[in-house]
Formats: sequence, structure tokens, C-alpha cells
Amino acid sequence: MNKLLGFTRNFSNSVSLNAIKTVTVVGGGLMGSGIAQVAAQAGQNVTIVDLKPELLEKAQKSIQNNLNRVARKVHKDDPSKIESFVKEASERIKVSTNIEDGANVDLVVEAIVEKLDVKQELFNKLDKLCPEHTILASNTSSISINEIGAGIKRKDRFGGLHFFNPVPVMRLLEVIKGDHISEETYQAMMSWGKSIGKTCITCKDTPGFVVNRLLGPYSAEAMRMYERGIFI
Repeated sequence: MNKLLGFTRNFSNSVSLNAIKTVTVVGGGLMGSGIAQVAAQAGQNVTIVDLKPELLEKAQKSIQNNLNRVARKVHKDDPSKIESFVKEASERIKVSTNIEDGANVDLVVEAIVEKLDVKQELFNKLDKLCPEHTILASNTSSISINEIGAGIKRKDRFGGLHFFNPVPVMRLLEVIKGDHISEETYQAMMSWGKSIGKTCITCKDTPGFVVNRLLGPYSAEAMRMYERGIFI
């Protein structure tokens, strides 16, 4: 489990990019801002979309602080490289309260509230707004990918990208394959995940996916051990 959730040690943007070069993250919370940060660090242009301006402002401040920490770790005592790293990554990130501003991209990652109907409404709208080539993905940790994308037409270009918190630190990325995802879309999602420094694993659209499904019995056994007085 520790290997699956291990910390990212290489924050550099030396990884060569693939076909996905522009990304929109819908949701300016902790997960959304983290996804935006790692994509910008990897040299990609990112738009964060959220209905709340105050959340976007908070996300920008959080990303700026995190980028400074990353830059100091990567470039250590070289002030010019630290400044350049932060400046370049920051300039790749834009924010908006209008979903249409983030529609014309290669990939849209949803990172909003874990409610099926809200996610479905968002993806139904994105399906109509985004160009044909755009891949749509959900960061859901528990809801069925097939159910989320039930109403969209581009089911072949829809899947799951389940990140772990905090995104800039946690290394694992679960790539979830729905029933209708094309091989081309799957490979593009895997390549993109690797380009932002993640260790990608694949799983079917099954409850809990991989990690959360493993954590269930793991946690339950810990409770049983406590009840039996094994901990002293």
C-alpha cells in the first residue's frame, strides 16, 4: 500500500509531453488546484473553472505557495531558477467562473462535489460545449464512471482519472476504464498521467476502484484488532 501511495520525488518538468497539451480542471478546491498545479509544472496550459471567485483566488494563492516550495526543493540555492520555475508555471494557469472559457482544450478533468446528479449535469454540458477531440474525465473516488457518463455522446472519450490527496505529493493515479472507452483515449490518459509524473495503474469501473477497495478490508481488520485488544 505504501508503494502505491508513495510520495513523488521528481517534480521537474523534463518529461516529454504527449498529445494532451491543454487542460481544464473544473473545481477549484484542494483536489482541483492540485491537479492544475502538476499539469502546469509539466509545461501544460491549464484553466481552472469554478463558480466561486473566492475559491479561485484561494486556489491561486495555494498553488503559488506550493510552487515556491517545489522550486526550492528542485533548484535549492539558485534564486534565478527558483523564480523562473514559479513564474513560468504560474503563467500557464488561468482561472474563470465560466465553463465556456475552459471548453476548447484537449482534456477536461472534473473535480467537484461527489454527487452523481451534479456530475452528470456538468458532463452533459461539457459534452455539448467541448470540441469533438476533447477527452472528458472524472476524478471521482467512488461513483461509477459508467453512471456519470450515461448521458453523454462521447462515451468513447470518457473515463476516470482518480488522483490522491495531496495531488502534488501523492504519486499514484488510477486510470478508470468505462465500458465504452476507446483504446486511443485510454492510452492518451495513461500517457498524460505519466507526463505529469504519476505512477499510473488501470482498473475497470468497479466500486472503490483499486485503492479504496483495498482500504475497506484493511480498515475493517484494524477495527477488529482493536476490539480484540491486540493493541496495547
